[in-house]
Formats: sequence, structure tokens, C-alpha cells
Amino acid sequence: MYNKSTKDPVVAVVTAGLGAGAVACFSVSQGQNIFVAVGVTAFATTVALIVDKLFFQ
Repeated sequence: MYNKSTKDPVVAVVTAGLGAGAVACFSVSQGQNIFVAVGVTAFATTVALIVDKLFFQ
């Protein structure tokens, strides 16, 4: 009864992507390669979604 999640997966992806993207934008402004920043953002978003799925549902 209480294990049903009302989270929208799109909202979870956008939230995780915005958080990781903010850090990536700062890194690019400091001189990091943009492709590395995009890779880090994708990896961080994926890990955040996996953790959300495994531990918070």
C-alpha cells in the first residue's frame, strides 16, 4: 500500500540532469573539455536515477 511511488520518471531525469549540468557548466567555464563535462553529466544523471530507483521506491 505504501510502496507505490507517484514520481514521474521524466521529472526525475530533468532534476538529476539539471543538478549535474550545473556542476558541468561551472567546470567548462573553468576550462574543462565540453565533451568530458557532457560525459560526467550523463554518468552522474544515470547514477542518480539508479540510486533513486533502488533505494527510494
